[in-house]
Amino acid sequence: MKAILAFDQGTTSSRAVAFGRDGRILGMAQQEFRQVYPQPGWVEHDPLEIWRTQRDAGVQALAAARLSPSDVVAIGVANQRETTLLWDRASGAPLANAIVWQDRRTASRCDALRQSGHEPLFARKTGLLLDAYFSGTKLAWLLDNVPGARERARRGELAFGTVDTWIAWQLTGGRVHATDPTNASRTLLFDIHALDWDEELLALLDIPRAVLPAIVPSSGAIAESACEGFPSGLLLAGIAGDQQAALFGQACHRPGMAKNTYGTGCFLLMNTGGAAAVSRNRLLATVACGRPTTYALEGSVFVAGAAIQWLRDGLGLIARASDIEEIAASVPDTGGVHFVPALAGLGAPYWDPHARGAIVGITRGTNRAHLARATLEAIAFQSAELIAAMARDSGIALTELRVDGGAAACGLLMQMQADLLGVPVVRPRVIETTALGAAYLAGLAVGFWDGEEEIASLWSRERVFEPAISRDLAAARLGEWQRAVERSLGWSRAP
Repeated sequence: MKAILAFDQGTTSSRAVAFGRDGRILGMAQQEFRQVYPQPGWVEHDPLEIWRTQRDAGVQALAAARLSPSDVVAIGVANQRETTLLWDRASGAPLANAIVWQDRRTASRCDALRQSGHEPLFARKTGLLLDAYFSGTKLAWLLDNVPGARERARRGELAFGTVDTWIAWQLTGGRVHATDPTNASRTLLFDIHALDWDEELLALLDIPRAVLPAIVPSSGAIAESACEGFPSGLLLAGIAGDQQAALFGQACHRPGMAKNTYGTGCFLLMNTGGAAAVSRNRLLATVACGRPTTYALEGSVFVAGAAIQWLRDGLGLIARASDIEEIAASVPDTGGVHFVPALAGLGAPYWDPHARGAIVGITRGTNRAHLARATLEAIAFQSAELIAAMARDSGIALTELRVDGGAAACGLLMQMQADLLGVPVVRPRVIETTALGAAYLAGLAVGFWDGEEEIASLWSRERVFEPAISRDLAAARLGEWQRAVERSLGWSRAP
């Protein structure tokens, strides 16, 4: 039996999945890792823990699938995207913890760049808005705050990367320092039209080009594995940011097709074909795939599944994340409660790094079930706002929404989403579409699959959630949600 092994390195866990030629899962493994919060608004990961958990998950997935290394045709990597790492080229040792995409420490730097009139330049070249979400200002912060880092970077002694680059470096024993266009397009440093690092943007952030990785195709042979604790000689042949990988795994290969991933955050992407769309509603243009280059419109919700995790770990209201559906379903509504989970600011369409979480509408009768249901509703409300903005930008009204990610397993949440959108929400048979997309990209590179048509033929529905409320009621609920959001905006900004 031959298979593709996919690494799915996420924000809270490292996962590995082995896929057969029919696109079905043969075996998988997952390991959570620590979240580090040094101070309010800061989020970090231990780079060595990221690699260790990903490597070990890969070994365990092969064991679960009863595969030998010789059965693995190729490896594909999907990764949490804007998370930023800096390490020593000679030793491979990280200079600091990874700064996670949720981290807000560079919000003031983005404010200053915006006030200096630079946002139109960044938007025109990168398709992005100036926000602490992206990697560029995080890298600048590391170069500013790690003693001697910028000079060492200029001398070519240091390497920057997003998580895909770190995984590729570790997997190949330091022989490969590379990223693909989907990840590069999330850095604020990459011209998505020229498909290269941009000297003008690098100068604005004072980032030496010598620290940056090479750009390689999303699908293509890169190098073989050569690291301790993992089988040698396995070909790394696919790389994509997790959300672009999920778009590919959902077989959204034609312009106008869209998917929403319900993970730590929610990420809505619509394929726009060979041209980068210009958003009028503060959405992002991003590279969807680098084989050949296609583009997508994207809207990002920073906190989705992470809000459920907060109920579990921060408040202790639930024992397991999977408990939330049963608890939320025990009440018919939220009792007027709204939870705005701006725990890391708000993404599209607000783009407010100073927003903070808010729970409004609490009464003496409010209990944990109301808060659990309000948390699920918040995920659906945030996604509904993105989808409305995307329809205005693209001029395309969705006829269905394909969904994936861990929280997509929650039927109550998917029904809430269908009710708010007024279109069917379609959950595929294989919900691990991020890993599947990475596997498809690697498999196409080595001829394991023949092309996109074969991949599309493998996609199938597991369940369809049909809207069950009126459009007037949906609009009224969305209006109440937006009133709650207003209370959270700008909260951490100095008066």
